[in-house]
Amino acid sequence: MATIQHYELIEQLENRIERHLEEAIHSLQNLPEKVLLQPASNGGWSIAQCLEHLNTYGDYYLPQIKSGLEKAQKSSPSTHFQSSWLGAYFIKMMEPETGKKKYKASKGHIPAPNLDAYATVARFIQQQEELLSYVKQAKSVNLNNIQIPISITRLIRLKLGDVFQFMIAHDERHLQQAFRNLPQGALPTPSVSKQR
Repeated sequence: MATIQHYELIEQLENRIERHLEEAIHSLQNLPEKVLLQPASNGGWSIAQCLEHLNTYGDYYLPQIKSGLEKAQKSSPSTHFQSSWLGAYFIKMMEPETGKKKYKASKGHIPAPNLDAYATVARFIQQQEELLSYVKQAKSVNLNNIQIPISITRLIRLKLGDVFQFMIAHDERHLQQAFRNLPQGALPTPSVSKQR
């Protein structure tokens, strides 16, 4: 399994979340409601639905991460983080570059079409800020030792370092999907267009 230095991983995670925040604030927050709620041309999710799908995952994982960090306050970080085989599999599955297969959203994570678009974007931004704060807190804990139950079954637990990577890859995947719905002329920020 892939091994990475603890602080290098934290820095990578922070950078990706900060980019997602910048994208949401500068390119999505001020879009007209009609654009946010417009279904994709292929019949897929609207921008708001992509974000609401991510919000449902945040609703589950953020409290789990908070609890894991609170229990581990007295631990000290290891020099390296090593993904479990299952964690590495889930991350690879979600990363847009390596996970090309489409997956059906599981029950409880299928967004309704009639959303409050602005509230959905605001909640996504708030959750990204919360996730960033937890990654910053994780600088001082052992990412190998904290185990988080996954959303599909609490019987399976992943290392916190894998959960962070999975969540951020999942965010990236659906932000790319959301940005494909932007009308021509509604250009995202330079950092977004550079990544896509």
